[in-house]
Amino acid sequence: MSDNTLVLTSKPRFEILDGLRGVAAMIVVAFHLFETYSPGPSEQILNHGYLAVDFFFVLSGFVIGYAYDDRWGKMATWNFFKRRLIRLQPMVILGTLIGAFWFYFGDAPDFALVMQTPWWKLLIIVVMGCMMFPTPPSMDIRGWQEVNSLNGAAWSLMWEYIANVLYALFFRKFPLKLLAIFVLLSAFLTIDVALNLDNFALLEARSYAKYTMIGGFGLSPDQLYIGICRLLYPFFGGLLLYRLSKWRINLSHGGMTICSLAVAFTLMMPHIGGDSHPWLNGLYCAVVILFVYPAIVAAGAGSTLDGKRTTAICKFLGMISYPLYITHYPMIYVQMNWAARHPEAPLGTYIFVAVAIFIVSIAVAYASVKVYDIPVRKWLADRFLL
Repeated sequence: MSDNTLVLTSKPRFEILDGLRGVAAMIVVAFHLFETYSPGPSEQILNHGYLAVDFFFVLSGFVIGYAYDDRWGKMATWNFFKRRLIRLQPMVILGTLIGAFWFYFGDAPDFALVMQTPWWKLLIIVVMGCMMFPTPPSMDIRGWQEVNSLNGAAWSLMWEYIANVLYALFFRKFPLKLLAIFVLLSAFLTIDVALNLDNFALLEARSYAKYTMIGGFGLSPDQLYIGICRLLYPFFGGLLLYRLSKWRINLSHGGMTICSLAVAFTLMMPHIGGDSHPWLNGLYCAVVILFVYPAIVAAGAGSTLDGKRTTAICKFLGMISYPLYITHYPMIYVQMNWAARHPEAPLGTYIFVAVAIFIVSIAVAYASVKVYDIPVRKWLADRFLL
């Protein structure tokens, strides 16, 4: 049987890990909704919500190892790339199209370029976004110099693709000791950003986000460096964690609840250290990424679910997690526009708008899975994998 017609049976899922991905995705939406009203990173409500991306990378590295490490004797590299494209790209396209739909509704003082963007240039950016080509600064149509001007959340998918390429071409071949050495060296990059050591003199441009892990969403040297640092340790640390099969934590009861609370706690932790000891916040970020998130993933993978209700919740959260993450941000742009144009609105109105967007985001994610993502992925799999 040729590689092009090879059928690989699905493996059982780590349903707690699926559920944790959904919990983190929901907190990301809330984090972005609050960010609209935040004067800066140190005063943001749900202060460390940005660490969800680092948690996602740990999960991805672990799951990629579980799904593919033992299949390379039966599967060629191109087949792996096709599988990953079929899994990820349909929702990237949908998120970009949603962003294009809402683009002109997102006109706001912070987005001065929106109403200066002609329709033909918008269409070019749509095509680039659908093909996962990052937007160069010279073609920015919003003013934030994001990788995808129509959907800010797409930046982490660019790094996810890079991680998949690195895994398929190089890291899948690494023996355990070499992978462990690489992960250890990558930890120093995490520390460099988190503690603002700036050993490579690249972080001055993001001084507003000192002692955080915020960044990675653009093509400037500092953003590229932060993106690399945020990717390497978490993703390949997750891969190492999978290969160290004995490193599992079995929570005999309430594993999903305990792990969910742990994830929520890390993301909702207020800013630490204040103006006098800001380095403490960086230390917190480093500890969470280097130790806490691998421990949570080890516990999620090593524990079992309690009861049908918890299983159903985890399946639902896992199902909507990626669609929710990749489709919600265009509506955040619209919220920013609304908030900028209604500075005197009552508090209750702000709350209503935020809750409404949160609910609509979940509804859009659920609908996109059922109506679009599952059918499209099945069609693509039938056409290109069978």
